[in-house]
Amino acid sequence: MTDAFLVGAGQSGYGAFPEESYRSLFRTAFDATTESVPKGLMASEIDEAFVGTLGVGGRQLGLSGPAVTEHVGLDGVPCTRVENACAASGFAVRQAVQAVKSGMADVVLAGGFEVMSDMSSDATKYWLGVSGETEWERLSGTTFAGVYAQMASAHMERYDTTRKQLSRVAVKNHANGAKNPHAQLGFECSLDEAQSAPTVAEPLNLYHCCPTSDGAACALIVSEDVVDEYTDDPIRVAGVGAGSDSVGLFQRDSYVGVPASERAAEAAYDMAGLTPEDLDFAEVHDCFAIAELLAYEDLHFCEKGEAGALVESGATALDGDLPVNTSGGLKSKGHPIGATGAGQVVEAFKQLSGEAGERQVENPVRGLTHNVGGSGGAAVVHIFEKETAVSA
Repeated sequence: MTDAFLVGAGQSGYGAFPEESYRSLFRTAFDATTESVPKGLMASEIDEAFVGTLGVGGRQLGLSGPAVTEHVGLDGVPCTRVENACAASGFAVRQAVQAVKSGMADVVLAGGFEVMSDMSSDATKYWLGVSGETEWERLSGTTFAGVYAQMASAHMERYDTTRKQLSRVAVKNHANGAKNPHAQLGFECSLDEAQSAPTVAEPLNLYHCCPTSDGAACALIVSEDVVDEYTDDPIRVAGVGAGSDSVGLFQRDSYVGVPASERAAEAAYDMAGLTPEDLDFAEVHDCFAIAELLAYEDLHFCEKGEAGALVESGATALDGDLPVNTSGGLKSKGHPIGATGAGQVVEAFKQLSGEAGERQVENPVRGLTHNVGGSGGAAVVHIFEKETAVSA
């Protein structure tokens, strides 16, 4: 089976852009992606495309993938839309890796987009809610924040996790996002501000919740047969893992973890032949502060119940032993649903290419991305490895 390599990645800014369309945002991301390829790449060299989107607002419910790829000049290139809620473009990247590893394609584009800022708050809540269990969660009035609030309450009760520890996630990620020119909420916040914000769904407050965003992101995955045509410093897709679970939180045996994330991580570590100790940074799915803490445990960065202490120790800060969400994460960078997973890969590419600016991790060799759909109905994990550093 052929190896797959990440040779380029780029994104639009994340935020509210009333003057932009989903097509124009995708073009921005696509252009940034092709420009990031060290030796260059033309649209005509792309064999296939996978595009993730939830389809918020009903703009182009059918054929939204071809709608954006045709717009950027990929005429005639096979394009598949991937929908897995907030994990849509993370799974699009996985599909691109599979296409390359199977030998069916040499150069594959994976990306995603979403426009969320042009709807009322009620409409936005509706579209976010469709990623939960429809009959017994969404239609009964449970919000997305409400579901994660239940998870937070359960974790706090079982492991004595505190609101202060939840707030430390926000402080850390805002500090990183303030260094990211693409971040929607690119400003720092104090611990006091993060603790005293208005309640959204007890025990989560405003600073514990990510924003809704417009944005797009893309990544280019190529085979070992052609990688030398695009870069002299290849980044190998060392491991990929995915998992699914019950869509409804109420259907699960436990609220203090995301089994799909744990399954995805174990598969990715196994494929890569690595452990969490081998990682130099990680981008994890922090739609709510509790989601980042759950990710620490599900991805085996720490033992169950120790996530609060881990963030409090500073280990996951930019200068810590394992920096997490150097981009600012969903909390600060933003969360355009269909673009989020690919956007995490953008950060991994920048870190491993030494192009992350003020938030650059020192000499990273390996990084992990973790993308979750809904409250854990789906999850996907990728591990990227700087090939030249490993071979040296």
